[in-house]
Amino acid sequence: MSNKNQLSLEPQRKLGYWSIWALGVGAVIGDGIFLLMGQGIATAGPGAILAYVIAGLSQLFLMVSLGELAVGMPNAGAMSHWVERFMGKWWGFLSGFTFALGWVIAGGSVGLALGRLTMWFFPQLKGEFWPVFFAVFFITIFAVLNILGTEIAAKTQLILVVIMTLVMALFSIIGMKDINFDHFTPFLPHGTDGFWAAVPLGTYAYLGAVTLATAGGEVKNPKDLPKALIWSSITFLLLYTTAQAVLQGLIPWDKITMDSSPFTEAARMVFGVAGAFIMNMAAWIAAATCILMGTLYASSRIFYAQAKSGFLPAFFAHIHPKTGTPVYGIIVVWALSVGLVILGSVNPDFLYVELSTQLVLAWLVSWTLALIAAILYRKKALQEVQMLPWKQPLYPLFPILGFVGIGIVFYGTFIGSPMTLVRGAIGMAILYVLFRFFYKAKSQSFKAGKDTTM
Repeated sequence: MSNKNQLSLEPQRKLGYWSIWALGVGAVIGDGIFLLMGQGIATAGPGAILAYVIAGLSQLFLMVSLGELAVGMPNAGAMSHWVERFMGKWWGFLSGFTFALGWVIAGGSVGLALGRLTMWFFPQLKGEFWPVFFAVFFITIFAVLNILGTEIAAKTQLILVVIMTLVMALFSIIGMKDINFDHFTPFLPHGTDGFWAAVPLGTYAYLGAVTLATAGGEVKNPKDLPKALIWSSITFLLLYTTAQAVLQGLIPWDKITMDSSPFTEAARMVFGVAGAFIMNMAAWIAAATCILMGTLYASSRIFYAQAKSGFLPAFFAHIHPKTGTPVYGIIVVWALSVGLVILGSVNPDFLYVELSTQLVLAWLVSWTLALIAAILYRKKALQEVQMLPWKQPLYPLFPILGFVGIGIVFYGTFIGSPMTLVRGAIGMAILYVLFRFFYKAKSQSFKAGKDTTM
């Protein structure tokens, strides 16, 4: 097949509402809920419940704000496509690339967490080799599912998310009878400083739900996108808030450790060893769904869209003629994720501290640019917005609340680590130089090719 015919291929529109809802719920960072919630509780005590609610609401406000863009401009590039239209090519590229980059980093951190969660089922296996082995093994399986077809990957995601949702709901309902309300006092043992420091940790736990917007190029009905954006947010907010409240009602906040998933220990108290097994499986599913339709799906779709626009090498835009998937992009994301898993096994602090903080910074940049685009959509294309089958309520309330949430997360995450901001700024400056160089070269090549045909 010629390059021209290859570039004319498009992803197949096969995703229905429940598939993209599952993408949103499942893309919420798995290790942030099941492994790192202990850090949030240690930071804020019982007040972590409220801190995580604020973090979840900020994600919900963001979802509502971006709903019009999602239904009005459904595209695999999502925020990359939206921002480019209203702010220019560089800003569009930056918004999409930083979001995709964040998911690639998550592929390493969540992938390694997936390997460690798998080790819980095999206590006889010792050493650092096995977590890496299991991480690479499952990342490879999920990459193959993505290559075989979006519908196959989405159906797998839906099944896993339904199982996880049922497990967490049953844990919350049955565990309520054993709650000890004395465990909720003092509510803020470390004061307001501890409370606000826990909000960014909650945001990390809820990162990724906006990923479902990257299904815009493969959804059957674009009207499903804003509905899924909102209802997936409501689902995980209610699900994890209730589960966290039950967790803290079962285990005193100062007894929760970060050595293992606190939910697994709480389930052991309520249901015994079998309950701990099932809850650890739910934690495993949460990590798996992040990689399946977060890292591997979302990143490859953004890279595909940016390659179609000439911002990245053309091979990222290669669509398999039978499966309709950006196969080369998936392979590249798989390789990067595997590399980060290996790096994290050697230097976990670099992966879980420095790179994970850069993940948050990258997504804050992407979200900020997307919110600005949502406002510009109203200002520059109001007539188009008025024709949409779905419009956000109470405008401009939700964009304002979205910016407030971003500001809180930015302050809580970076006030104590200015060098992280400096390193992030240097990285974006380098990215700008590379973008200008590559895009200029592409433009000159296109112009030269056009001149020779005249």
